[in-house]
Amino acid sequence: MTKSIPSGPREILTPYRPIPLTVPEGMKHNEFFNSTENLNDLVHNNGLLMNPENLLLYRKALGHSTAFDTSIIYNTSQAVLNPLGRPVRRTQVPANVIHVWNRMNQIIIDYMLELYPNPDEALILAGEASLDATWPLTSPGVPSIRMLHNHFIIFPKDELRSAKLADPNNPNLTDGGQHSLFQAYMREVYREFFDQALHLEILRPASEAEARIELTGYPQGLPSWEIQGGAAALKDVRFWKEYDEILKGFIDFYRSFFSQVSSRNAPILDDVYFPAQVESVLLFNNDFMKTAKKVREHCIIDAKYANAIRWQPAFKQLIYRNDQGKLIVTISQNSIGNAITELLGVVVNRSADAEAYARHEPRLIQRLLEVRRRLVEADLGEGIGTDYWPRT
Repeated sequence: MTKSIPSGPREILTPYRPIPLTVPEGMKHNEFFNSTENLNDLVHNNGLLMNPENLLLYRKALGHSTAFDTSIIYNTSQAVLNPLGRPVRRTQVPANVIHVWNRMNQIIIDYMLELYPNPDEALILAGEASLDATWPLTSPGVPSIRMLHNHFIIFPKDELRSAKLADPNNPNLTDGGQHSLFQAYMREVYREFFDQALHLEILRPASEAEARIELTGYPQGLPSWEIQGGAAALKDVRFWKEYDEILKGFIDFYRSFFSQVSSRNAPILDDVYFPAQVESVLLFNNDFMKTAKKVREHCIIDAKYANAIRWQPAFKQLIYRNDQGKLIVTISQNSIGNAITELLGVVVNRSADAEAYARHEPRLIQRLLEVRRRLVEADLGEGIGTDYWPRT
């Protein structure tokens, strides 16, 4: 990147075709989007592939990027009608489903890296954000589809370079203040807990400089790990087990912290993954306990603040390529439902513009169908036909 281009978060405009859905009178949009009816529309109008494990690959109708943008959702809409009872993170998914999902992830990430082999050409990311049902359905910022899904996105860097700088004080970029809560008051214990609890072989701790994308200046202040072996390591089941270990460690930290916020001197939770480290590293750490006291006292006197807290684990976990072409894993607390792209400093504004979307659509669909072909070839599902593409 030339020195004349400033580093900072970028704000881009992404066109989409207006979705021809009528929300029934008396329902809010995010209530309808949780319905089985809406998920049927997702399958029939944007579905690419489905498998017996109920993993649905689909085109993002309200996308982040027109270069490449797809998701896999664990479609439990007909098996679990209660939106608040559906799995919302990988630790709640059956082992056989996770096994298939990881193979799908590996193939899609490999294809994205093949499309843009030069790290200076494109920002490539894959990951998921927690969809925990910790807020009322009608609250702003609550995810619209309460089923675990992840994202696969490519942003051409030329588009990011020419995009305007985003406001660094945008609450989505600052994670609503809780990012600074973790980093300002518990930074050392946060990292120490990961170091003590996790025994990793493929993932190596990465410095902030290694993790940061120079163009955007993000991510900022987050624990990050390099995937040793790069894309080839994604074919090793041990990597995916380590990827889940990071999530489990994060969940233990988050739940243990907010249990102390909720109840002074709360006992260790019964179902933590790393009980010895929770007890020795967290519950015996003065900074950890002082911060919980600070937040608890704030909750007692500030109803708005208390209502904004995500009491259950809320996270964003990413695999992305850094400027040197290395694959990096990072994880962040997700306090206000902000987009996964904003973890890397990309703010996406969507614009209803069918004509502009149509100019990008043929290339996008061609790429989506190619990745679908590879998944079918690997026995990871069967194609879905829509008005925009055939079943095979």
